[in-house]
Amino acid sequence: MIKVQFFHTDQQISGFLMRGHADSGDYGHDIVCAAVSVLAINTVNSLEQLALAHPEVVSDDENGGYLKVTLPAEEVSEQAIQLFLNSLKLGLHDITDNYQKYLTIEND
Repeated sequence: MIKVQFFHTDQQISGFLMRGHADSGDYGHDIVCAAVSVLAINTVNSLEQLALAHPEVVSDDENGGYLKVTLPAEEVSEQAIQLFLNSLKLGLHDITDNYQKYLTIEND
């Protein structure tokens, strides 16, 4: 199961942590893993390239199953940053609606 936590600063999302594996299908055919991965990677890319944010990204590139993204305190309140992070949260909630066996948002 993929477990997601969102971090908050002053009631705004300041980052997220994803850990675990969905195991909803064979390697390369796991649609939950693919959907969650696309949302997470797109969010990081959007934060960096469109919002010009400076997220700290920590991942386990060898084993997968771990991604931690945190934003500097001075950037958290920027509107574009909150838009992208809330979009990620919305997308993940949509996935949990149909695949709650494989994905959970822990502190929502």
